[in-house]
Amino acid sequence: MSDAYSRPVTGHVPVLRLGDVLLVTLQGDLHDSTAQQLQQDLAETISRTGVRGVLIDISGVEIVDSFLGRVLAEIAAQAKLLAARTVVAGMRPAVAITLAELGLTLPGLTTALSTEAGMELLSQQIPAYRPGGPRQESP
Repeated sequence: MSDAYSRPVTGHVPVLRLGDVLLVTLQGDLHDSTAQQLQQDLAETISRTGVRGVLIDISGVEIVDSFLGRVLAEIAAQAKLLAARTVVAGMRPAVAITLAELGLTLPGLTTALSTEAGMELLSQQIPAYRPGGPRQESP
C-alpha cells in the first residue's frame, strides 16, 4: 500500500492520507449524519493506520456555527485519545469573527492559515514513529 492514497471516508467528505497525516477537506454544510459518520470513520482510520495527525481544511466552508464547532472539537478530542494531533486550516476571516462572537474556542485544535502551513505544523509536532516502539504523546 502506498503512503499517499485517496479514500473517501464517507460519501460526502473526502480524506487523503499523506504519510502520517489524514487530510480532511470540508466543503459546504456538514449534516448530522455525515458528521457522525466522519467522526466514527476518522477514529477507526486513526486506530487502524496509526496516523499521528489530522488536518481539517475548512477553506470551502462559508459558515461555522456552534454545531460544526462542536464537531471539530469532538474530532480533535477523539484524535487526541488515539495519540493524533488535529489542526484546522484555511479558516476565513469571517468564520474566525463568527467563532469569536459565538464564544467558541475549539478546544484541542490548533489552527493554520493554509493547508501547507498546517502540514508543516503537524510535521514539527509529530515525533518520528519507530515501528515496534511505543507511541509517545509529546507534551
